[in-house]
Amino acid sequence: MKKVNVGLVQMSCTKDKQENLDKAIAKIREAAAKGAQIVCLQELFTSLYFCDVEDYDNFDLAEAIPGPSTDALQVVAKELGVVIIASLFEKRAEGLYHNTTAVLDADGSYLGKYRKMHIPDDPAFYEKFYFTPGDLGYKVFQTKFAKIGILICWDQWYPEASRITALMGADILFYPTAIGWATDQDEETNQDQYNAWQTIQRSHAVANGVPVVSVNRVGFEQDGAMKFWGGSFATNGQGKILYLGSHDQEETEVVELDLSESDFFRKHWPFLRDRRIDSYQPITKRYIDGD
Repeated sequence: MKKVNVGLVQMSCTKDKQENLDKAIAKIREAAAKGAQIVCLQELFTSLYFCDVEDYDNFDLAEAIPGPSTDALQVVAKELGVVIIASLFEKRAEGLYHNTTAVLDADGSYLGKYRKMHIPDDPAFYEKFYFTPGDLGYKVFQTKFAKIGILICWDQWYPEASRITALMGADILFYPTAIGWATDQDEETNQDQYNAWQTIQRSHAVANGVPVVSVNRVGFEQDGAMKFWGGSFATNGQGKILYLGSHDQEETEVVELDLSESDFFRKHWPFLRDRRIDSYQPITKRYIDGD
């Protein structure tokens, strides 16, 4: 029986990049003290969610990966013996930027990065202004404790992304994310949106027979116009909720995942075995209408 303790860090952020990094490190230490072996931070945790506006000055928040933040986190990973999943704003070259997650192993080594593939362009989520779509493809990382797959926020809505990552051998799917409610919305709309967000991710766990861990930020941003809804959660490979975070509090939670359950779930609900891969060629079309 293979079990792993996963730490979820749900926190609010400020305008001060160093303050946010220091806070995240403190929470990683808290998670490790609770027994965490893999710690996942939320999307773009070193800053406020700046994509609410198209502002060239925000590009100054970006950094190289590996770079200053990964250097600091590598020291912490080695000291504590934990894997760290760190979502950062990557400056790849002059004028070329990505929304990227770095993975640091428990010995402090840098294992690599995943660049967000699906980039939104919604009101208050103007990510196409800042981020080039990922060009590394989908990725898994063999860490000390598990082979993990990383996807980022908007990737959450796409079963194709979770399927491919699971087929690459991921034991767990992690989703660092930043999503919230416009504060002028009614409560029914808020709940419908949150339920859709959680449901699609739980479906990835069921369809692939692997645990899903989703870590979201919390707190009011955008001058009070946006309430990031927290609600971080972890499921097993059957979509059962093992932990559910609050909508308005910072939380550092550690959840035990039994990775041996995936074999059981896939035997009894053999969705991977029964896939008709010979019939899936049309999935690569934008729309199936003859054009």
